[in-house]
Amino acid sequence: MVIKGEALIREGQHVLANTYARYPILLVRGKGAQVWDSNGREYLDFVAGIAVCNLGHCHPKVVQALEEQARQLIHCSNLYYNGPQVELARRLCEHSFGERVFFCNSGAEATEAAIKLARKYSKARYGPERYQIITMENSFHGRTMGALSATGQERFHKGFEPLLPGFTYCPFDDIEAVTRAIGAQTCAVMVEPIQGEGGIILPAPNYLKELRELCDQTGILLIYDEVQVGMGRTGRLFAYEHYATPPHIMTLAKSLANGVPIGALVATDMVAQAFVPGDHATTFGGNPLATAVGCCVIDTLVEDGILTNCEEMGQYLLQGLLDLKERYAFIKAVRGKGLMIGCELEFEGKKIVERCMEKGVLINCTAGKVLRFIPPLIITKGEIDYLLKCLDEVFAEQ
Repeated sequence: MVIKGEALIREGQHVLANTYARYPILLVRGKGAQVWDSNGREYLDFVAGIAVCNLGHCHPKVVQALEEQARQLIHCSNLYYNGPQVELARRLCEHSFGERVFFCNSGAEATEAAIKLARKYSKARYGPERYQIITMENSFHGRTMGALSATGQERFHKGFEPLLPGFTYCPFDDIEAVTRAIGAQTCAVMVEPIQGEGGIILPAPNYLKELRELCDQTGILLIYDEVQVGMGRTGRLFAYEHYATPPHIMTLAKSLANGVPIGALVATDMVAQAFVPGDHATTFGGNPLATAVGCCVIDTLVEDGILTNCEEMGQYLLQGLLDLKERYAFIKAVRGKGLMIGCELEFEGKKIVERCMEKGVLINCTAGKVLRFIPPLIITKGEIDYLLKCLDEVFAEQ
């Protein structure tokens, strides 16, 4: 007898666009760091919607914020103000370098807004030839054509050429390469403070500081892509805080509303003033529902000890993985900050992910060989111990 979950999976294989290599499980419920499939099987979730559910699944405060706002106003046009949008913008500015915020619906949209703002500002200030943006090799900024063009990985480009012109790629964490790449047409440098999809790659301590100094010396803008690393993922509300180096523009999305679609561009007032009515827009960006939840997320992260837990549990998980590295020679490296940790293997990680899933633990692999651990920031020591035990058992099979 075919159960409902299996039937839905089979139907999904026919009616959904073939853009994801989905695993054959149908998730139906979540609470905290656990999710359940249609067969009632429980999984410990160290993927968290790909660094989205930072407060865990169905956090009570998030659910309450959704319910309360849904009864008041779900959507209105950006031709008018709405309270939650203003409140979320105020919170983002109060907790960051920012002075102005543009809301959209995703990380890729935030990247597109950053590209447009950097070009508009630079052309208005320096002339029409100032449009080139330097990004980093191994970077990931999204899959729309502008964001894809900014992404420094050829495997994402294949089949979609020609890309948007005006992008130059430099090695990550190489200030000399950026210095050489800057020319008369350069308007901005865009960088992830920690590369996520590229394999959890951390920069040298002074890299971002040197980038900012270089940008200030040459009159170009510094853009941080904090779509994955922002909103507490590294133990600080924003990853740039670890390096005490703010940018001119920052992009956010993923965990900003704990799973409700939202993106944001945060900028200094000087730069943001380049946008005037008609320059950029989005129908759903900053809608009352998403921004009300965003307010709840920021307040909970700041007030409920979530960031402290992230730092402490991140250190605990990092040490546990380093202990496994001492036992298994095929683990090449363990690196990360907060609860954004990568474990690089000497071989492809797909089978490890599949075996962990069979044992009831959901993990992710990026860059082919890097196991990526990005659980909810409310994760506990007991849950981390369960993961480490599972990994030990799976590694012992290799």
